Amino acid sequence: MLRGMMNAPDAQAWRKLLAPYKKASWRSALIQLLDSALPFALLWYLMARSLEVSYLLTLLLAVLAIPFYVRLFIIQHDCGHGSFFPSHRANNALGAALGVVTLFPYGYWRRTHAIHHATSGNLDERELGDIDTLTVAEYLALPRWRRLAYRLYRNPFVLFGLGPAYQFLLKHRFPFGIPWSWKREWRSVLWTNVAIAAAGAALALPFGWRTVVVVQVSIALVAGPVGVWLFYVQHQFEDTFWERKDAWDFYRAGVHGSSFYDLPPVLHWLTGNIGFHHIHHLASQIPNYRLAACFRETPALQRVTRLTLGKSFRCARLALWSEERRTLVGFRDLAGREERRAAA
Repeated sequence: MLRGMMNAPDAQAWRKLLAPYKKASWRSALIQLLDSALPFALLWYLMARSLEVSYLLTLLLAVLAIPFYVRLFIIQHDCGHGSFFPSHRANNALGAALGVVTLFPYGYWRRTHAIHHATSGNLDERELGDIDTLTVAEYLALPRWRRLAYRLYRNPFVLFGLGPAYQFLLKHRFPFGIPWSWKREWRSVLWTNVAIAAAGAALALPFGWRTVVVVQVSIALVAGPVGVWLFYVQHQFEDTFWERKDAWDFYRAGVHGSSFYDLPPVLHWLTGNIGFHHIHHLASQIPNYRLAACFRETPALQRVTRLTLGKSFRCARLALWSEERRTLVGFRDLAGREERRAAA
């Protein structure tokens, strides 16, 4: 049933099925904002005070702050899709404000993320807003030094360690990879940097610059790998979806190229329901606080790739799309003759 509904002629059926869940709620949104922002603010304060005792205590509090930081990012993410509040203006205002907390310029991130949604799973349009993924044939055709560079990029220590630090602290301060013609997005970067500096100066008055920098950088360094992992596992799993442009379909890419991260209920809450990612890619206008209900009440959406927390860690070894096998494979799989024939 599910694969039948994924055909292009059934797009209207999917839109009708998902339409009731696209309604944003002021009440639900405000409750989520408060139960995310208030604990985060409290933990930020405790981290600032804990530096007087021990930096190890500061790091422990940073770990406790991770889920609330993630939830604030998910709220910013929903604002970018225009789905958090019923008001377009309120979404943009809150999204821009949260960009100062998450360190992700709202306008810049919103555009690159929209590109991700429009091209996810399309082998001919691998653009901004995604994790770089090569096919087996493309990788084997590279010179040795570029293969080494790609291996280094896909190494878990880099991808989930150094990479998040670069993303949070440097890339989104100076995103030189986007065109200069994106004037609105460059303004977003500029004004977010100015706002971060202003917020830092205001917090430095009671706490001091050293405390502000140490606390915020600690949160980014601890929460960053979790955020990148959640984004990674949503699309980088063995039987994900990749097609050439002429065979690509938005709805098939959404439901087959996005995982259902089957987490315990408390982890779904702590991660802003991002585990229901296949639903989000089918209809990004559904607020995160309605995704769980949509999943429970729509049997067709329950018959998709499920990744449990334990099984998901196996995805870390995957690095290349095999067009022959139609699956993501790891570098060790390249020793097989089948892959080398496919690349020839």
